[in-house]
Amino acid sequence: MFMNFIKDETGAVTVDWVVLTAAVVGLGLIVLAAVRPAVSTLATDIGTEITAAGTKMKAADGTP
Repeated sequence: MFMNFIKDETGAVTVDWVVLTAAVVGLGLIVLAAVRPAVSTLATDIGTEITAAGTKMKAADGTP
């Protein structure tokens, strides 16, 4: 009975998919952790530039 259990391959494809999916998720998290600081800095810089442009437009237009 134990040998039949060892030789049985039912569900092996499911286990493969679970392992592959976990690997893809893990790699995605690693990439996210590496890219996140640069994206955050870039977003802050863009926000600063938009604020400065809005201030200059208001000053040129004469609106408070």
